[in-house]
Amino acid sequence: MTHPDPHAVRAETLRRLTADPKVPVLIVGAGINGAGTFRDLALQGVDCLLVDKGDWCGGTSAAPSRLIHGGLKYLETGEFRLVAESTRERNLLLRNAPHFVKPLPTMVPIRSYAGGLLPSMKRFLGRKAKMADRGLLIVEVGLAIYDWLGRKHRVMPRHGVMLQAAARRRFPKLDPSIVAASTYYDASVTQAERLCYELVADGQKAHPGARALNHVAVTGLADGRILLTDQVTGAASAVEPKVVVNAAGPWIDQVNHAVGLNKAYIGGTKGSHLVVDNPELVRQIDGHMIYFGSSDGRICLIYPFFGRALIGSTDIKADNPDDVVCDDSEADYMLGMLGEVFPDLSVTREQIVYRYTGIRPLPAAQVDDPGEISRDHSLARDMLPGGSVPVLSMIGGKWTTFRAFSADTTDVVLGLVGRQRRRDTTFEPIGGGRDYPITPSAQRGWIAGVAAAFRIGPARAGVLLDRYGTTAEAMLASFDGSPEMPLASLPGYTEAEIRWIVRHEQVVTLDDLVFRRLPIAFSGRLDIKALTELATVAGDVLGWSADEREAEIARVARVAKHRHGIRL
Repeated sequence: MTHPDPHAVRAETLRRLTADPKVPVLIVGAGINGAGTFRDLALQGVDCLLVDKGDWCGGTSAAPSRLIHGGLKYLETGEFRLVAESTRERNLLLRNAPHFVKPLPTMVPIRSYAGGLLPSMKRFLGRKAKMADRGLLIVEVGLAIYDWLGRKHRVMPRHGVMLQAAARRRFPKLDPSIVAASTYYDASVTQAERLCYELVADGQKAHPGARALNHVAVTGLADGRILLTDQVTGAASAVEPKVVVNAAGPWIDQVNHAVGLNKAYIGGTKGSHLVVDNPELVRQIDGHMIYFGSSDGRICLIYPFFGRALIGSTDIKADNPDDVVCDDSEADYMLGMLGEVFPDLSVTREQIVYRYTGIRPLPAAQVDDPGEISRDHSLARDMLPGGSVPVLSMIGGKWTTFRAFSADTTDVVLGLVGRQRRRDTTFEPIGGGRDYPITPSAQRGWIAGVAAAFRIGPARAGVLLDRYGTTAEAMLASFDGSPEMPLASLPGYTEAEIRWIVRHEQVVTLDDLVFRRLPIAFSGRLDIKALTELATVAGDVLGWSADEREAEIARVARVAKHRHGIRL
């Protein structure tokens, strides 16, 4: 079956915008806040256009610690409202996106019984103090408050504590100076990029007037129109919005400058992470996140991810989101942190299979310690120069609270365009989380039914459920019963699967496929053979020439080396 060239489709969309440039709402930036707001507006039946100069979830939203969490450390600075909102939203995401958001048992190693009382009180009162030790008393009080704040829509157990002997039995190579370990539950998001894409796809399905274009940048303002440029074809267009939502994250100031607003809202910090292939480390953490304060006062974490260990993070002032990379000094710092918890484990640079970084879109603030900047969110209001078009800039926030921030922004937009909210997103499923089988018995039933209906093995059905949630059924239905051929370089994936993603999920470049639609690079499984085979399959669907295919391979290889430390 032939499929139209997505480049031609996007060019036609841009031409139609030129012919009819009036757009009630323009959303700039398709990270998690922009995608969430797009979906929310679409559910209210509001015509809107979402654009991003890159791919969906291609910037900072692809560079978090991949935690869906309440923010235990925010209790130290008295941000109870933020923690309450975060724990509630965590609980909701466990319900609304159970295919990607999973409970994560967490252990906090403790080196004293009463350490840190004085600096903790100072921080709570808004005074500066370094927290190099968080004793059992402080941690237990904090977790009791954390449990209480997270009581709404609770789906996970309350916290517990293990004294030294029990902790060493559970984690044998734990530093002997650790006297106890508190345990509690947060959550992780297995495929952050896919979850963000699913919000965009849900918005497009919810309302025909909701349109979304990736790889389209805002490049200026002329005669009251916002200029757009397709980053792939170079095609130009312009739109006349009634409201602009600037959800460009660390690029917010750049977007505002492009349309003539001289604002400085963002004072971001760089956060870097590593993915390491060290089976012994994975065994020692025993399915838990180890969440601990290092000797320099930073909060650090280690947890299992796609069979590897994810380690984070740094918090360094930075102001250019286009050029940030996780350098060797940061990598050495994070690897060195491991020795504070597991002193007998050796983890080396050679075991790093993936490194990534991004700038947190935090509000501009004059502080010595970037960790002191609030992770709360706010909405700034301006007007386009020479007119009466409101520009709403979504400042701050974090992955966990995107739905609440999107709802707040949507409510403001609805007031500006004279519409009423008609649908609440509190319990709105996301993508493949809709009708997801929650219990083990329900999952076994789903797997057995899908395996029988589409004549595939139960193991394959289980893989697809884990990878795509219930969206897997639509994928399998499109194969018309044809047998799936595994890829030679990635036998866990099939050619039909890759073709379906490229056709149906707005894949424009090879980067979109290997870094965002699928966790191939993130899980340390990208090599030149896999890249070449994926380029061949994607290029066949997208109509790439041999030269275009080679150019795509070369560009992804450069990105993999420069940004992620992968040498192909």
